[in-house]
Amino acid sequence: MEKPTFDQLPEAVLQLHEKLNNIEQILLSQEKGQPQEDQILTIQQASEVINLSVPTIYGLVQRSAIPVSKQGKRLYFSKAELIGWIKQGRKKTAQEISAEANAFISKSKIGGHK
Repeated sequence: MEKPTFDQLPEAVLQLHEKLNNIEQILLSQEKGQPQEDQILTIQQASEVINLSVPTIYGLVQRSAIPVSKQGKRLYFSKAELIGWIKQGRKKTAQEISAEANAFISKSKIGGHK
């Protein structure tokens, strides 16, 4: 890129200012996009996120087995809470269970010798 002359400086500063504004707008839009994880969903949208049918979700709501908010007759779901709910149901691997058992046994042996 060519260095601007003294006469071209005002135009160069203006272009630089515009580019900085564009960068700022991009960064602000990305920051606003981060809370997407915690958006409020309808039951149909929740159904798509967790891949369960609407009637199945109604059953889970009735049994208080799924996190939900209710306003009037409408049900609302937090996307972050649904993802957390799914992660809570994660089954441990045999290796994780074995490591926990070994840690428990080690603590028991130490505590038993006191």
